[in-house]
Amino acid sequence: MKLQTLSAACAALVSLSFAGAAFAADPVTVKLQAPLAAKAKFIAGGAVFLCEADACIASAPSSQTFAASTCKSVAKTVGAVSSFGVGGKTLDADKLGACNAVAASATQLANR
Repeated sequence: MKLQTLSAACAALVSLSFAGAAFAADPVTVKLQAPLAAKAKFIAGGAVFLCEADACIASAPSSQTFAASTCKSVAKTVGAVSSFGVGGKTLDADKLGACNAVAASATQLANR
């Protein structure tokens, strides 16, 4: 009986790890409100973002990359965000507003 329980627990852990890997396989994509003058590369939410023109992509995101806190880091680094998503899922308007508030604050501090 203990062996069956252990086997079931191991099978559940393996299937959860594959589900996490499948989610992480989708890139996190960011559309910026204004294009960048030059390419940018930075780390946010445990992933490397590569940005060019008005798009940023994290091709190998971690489980924490698709989060409002990561969106704020991106906005603070490269500017206001139009969309932030992964696998057909996007942040809602309220969370995008919070991202862009951080971008506006960073811009105001830089201009002082």
